[in-house]
Amino acid sequence: MTDKIDCVVIGAGVVGLAIARALAIAGRETLIVERERVIGSGISARNSEVIHAGIYSPPGTLKARLCVAGRHLLYEYCRDHGIAHQRCGKLIVATDDIQAAKAEGLMLNARANGVTDLTWLSAAEVKRLEPELFTTGALLSPSTGLIDSHGYMLALLGDAESHGATIAYATAVTGLKAVDDGVALTFGTDTVPTLTARVVINSAGLAAMDIARRFGGFPGNFIPRLRYAKGSYFTLSGDSPCRHLVYPMPEPGGLGIHLTLDLAGQARFGPDVEWIDEPEYDVNPARTGHFEKAVRDYWPGLDVKRLSPGYAGVRPKIAAPGEPSADFRIDGPETHGVPGIVNLFGIESPGLTASLAIARKVALMTAGE
Repeated sequence: MTDKIDCVVIGAGVVGLAIARALAIAGRETLIVERERVIGSGISARNSEVIHAGIYSPPGTLKARLCVAGRHLLYEYCRDHGIAHQRCGKLIVATDDIQAAKAEGLMLNARANGVTDLTWLSAAEVKRLEPELFTTGALLSPSTGLIDSHGYMLALLGDAESHGATIAYATAVTGLKAVDDGVALTFGTDTVPTLTARVVINSAGLAAMDIARRFGGFPGNFIPRLRYAKGSYFTLSGDSPCRHLVYPMPEPGGLGIHLTLDLAGQARFGPDVEWIDEPEYDVNPARTGHFEKAVRDYWPGLDVKRLSPGYAGVRPKIAAPGEPSADFRIDGPETHGVPGIVNLFGIESPGLTASLAIARKVALMTAGE
């Protein structure tokens, strides 16, 4: 005989916590299962902490729709909960005529996504705004901002717990199987299931595919191949050259090595894109030259001696190198045919921005379960 619960959320990253909060607020008995001893130690701890406007993703995709909806929800949540954030805006810079033409396409894409506040700035207008930059023009996105992601996750967990959710740390899910009344879960070194949930939300980030494969009898054709795209960051000593975030035109696999800020105004550059076989988080000092070249394209005054290795993250890509970026995968029983489980695959950027909208979608998907 196993214990029974309504919902289990696997993974206490920003998306898992947002989902658990939404389920708990809806009055559903919810357990969060996290294999580490703290929340948000994976993808959620290793990103740019940017609130994205919704500019890049193809119109109609989950990434586009949930980013735009999530951005509105996130700013409201930050205001209501006193979470440190800043609507600092960003510049997407062009450094030649070809890139300027790409910027026009980005603006059209953004408008199709419902982002209507982008404006094109001439080179002179950019210079007045950010004198250190070299550009032939830039898109200004006033809706882009920064967030204290850890403060946000603590608030999500607090909300979830205040509505009755619980969390189990240092608890690894090692087995799942379908049973008559839901999904039976096995943990750690146990050899038999000890808990049955009516609904399991697999929000395990880089481990999501592994969790799905641990589900006995789950159809393998609904588990995409995971590819690891490492992104390194270099920090800049001294004052930042800019008050806005500064992005180049997007590149395959990412948004290019951009200048971002923390809430104290300290600048850093990244992430780049480095395809790797297994997750690892060392920042190779030998990549300094690569960063220097990329940054000098829009900030010629960079003193490379001010750059130092910072930190790295790993994106959970479900598209191969050279392929177009894949959409978020939020696969419920209507997709894969297995009752009681929702798998979240490929939740990379803008997953932080979209987190509350993703949570609302998952809560609605599982409301009848």
